[in-house]
Amino acid sequence: WKKLYFAHHWPVTVCKMNANDCYDPPKYWTIHGLWPDRAEDCNRTWHFNVTEIKDLMSDMRHYWPDVLHSSLNRTQFWKHEWDKHGTCAATLEVLNSQKKYFGKALELYQHVDLNGCLLKAGIKPSSSYYKMTAIKEALTSFYGVTPKIQCLPPEEGEEAQTIGQIEFCFTKELQLINCTAPKGESSPMQAHLKLGTEELSVCNDTLPTYYPSEVQ
Repeated sequence: WKKLYFAHHWPVTVCKMNANDCYDPPKYWTIHGLWPDRAEDCNRTWHFNVTEIKDLMSDMRHYWPDVLHSSLNRTQFWKHEWDKHGTCAATLEVLNSQKKYFGKALELYQHVDLNGCLLKAGIKPSSSYYKMTAIKEALTSFYGVTPKIQCLPPEEGEEAQTIGQIEFCFTKELQLINCTAPKGESSPMQAHLKLGTEELSVCNDTLPTYYPSEVQ
């Protein structure tokens, strides 16, 4: 693999897509995962062991919660992320254990500070629309790179898309880079975001955009 996608999702939108046992989602961007761009399930014999990240537990619960299943003792989401992506990311020395993989993702989360950046740009959850171009410009001017922004397309009778996920791309040296794929290269990450029946796709620049403060 060549680069890492570091995905944040907006819990309110995740719940809107999948209202199973979602209640009172966090009102801040949380971690979805840290994904090498090409590989999945690299080492099926390297099993997730929650005791290896016990020192990270309070941060994990806060910044990387299982939004869809709010009970605190669930570790299923982290296990899935480790099995599918962590075992692949572990070819890098800085990510070559469960503690390093999850710990580094938490560190990147603080470093990127997406919540703070959007707030500084005056972009906050609201019942009115934003222009997608304004959100993009704010992020690009703040980070100096182009992230990948994904939305829930408008439902029947709606005109607005709903922002759901923002991904930052990192080199293997963990430097931020643009997420735009070179022309002609398909993005291998498209299949990721099937949640229930609805799925996120790259936001449309021309549609008005919701950044919802509560699950409707």
